[in-house]
Amino acid sequence: MNREDTTRTKEEGKTCWGKVYLVGAGPGDPGLMTLKGKGLLECADVVIYDALVSPAILAMINPHAEKIDAGKRRGRHSIMQEATTQLLIDKVQNHAIVVRLKGGDPFIFGRGGEEMEELVQAGVLVEVVPGITSGIAAPAYAGIPLTHRLYSSSVTFVTGHEASGKYRPAVNWQAIAHGSETIVIYMGIHNLPYIVEQLTASGLSLETPIALVRWGTRPDQEELIGQLGTIVEQVEATGFGSPAIVVIGAVVNMHSVLSGCRPG
Repeated sequence: MNREDTTRTKEEGKTCWGKVYLVGAGPGDPGLMTLKGKGLLECADVVIYDALVSPAILAMINPHAEKIDAGKRRGRHSIMQEATTQLLIDKVQNHAIVVRLKGGDPFIFGRGGEEMEELVQAGVLVEVVPGITSGIAAPAYAGIPLTHRLYSSSVTFVTGHEASGKYRPAVNWQAIAHGSETIVIYMGIHNLPYIVEQLTASGLSLETPIALVRWGTRPDQEELIGQLGTIVEQVEATGFGSPAIVVIGAVVNMHSVLSGCRPG
């Protein structure tokens, strides 16, 4: 990575600024980290990372870099969103390479678009480095193909976390239920009873297959397989928790055939 390419002179005050990279860390398996992202971590001056970035990915960071935990988990925020953006602006004024390291892909339910917009408005040079999103990787490691010529020709990705304050549009679960053969839900465990109620009320059969994949692609990955009509009781009985990806549709039936072929 050429540091000379990452600096510029800001007209107001003639301050030398660097560049912010929004880097997707992937779902956890270090082998799924992109080469470009790994290269940036190895030469970064500052890395501001999220809670779901795996220890194996964090181990790739330049040992001389400043590392800042900006993790957000439900009910617990190391740094609030506004403060994170301001921190990026502050750090890039004095460092050539500032990495904002986000789990999965920055632009898939990762607030990357919001952060990038704010940085651009502040006059900061910024670049996005895509990552493999957990909504694709976790089902794959569980032996669940999201598309299959016999079962599914379409996929919908949706967030199951509708926060108070409605900073995002409400999810139209009726439209989701009839929109495609496979539904992939991010952050859906906490609201699973409500989601199941909405989907079944919209016409999905109680016997529709559903899979929950926790800590996808990591050594401790777990799966819970069931049907819409009984999955909430299964979660309560087993204590299955987040972070997890939810997959709904006939493709879940492939788990019994393909799960033994999990990558090593």
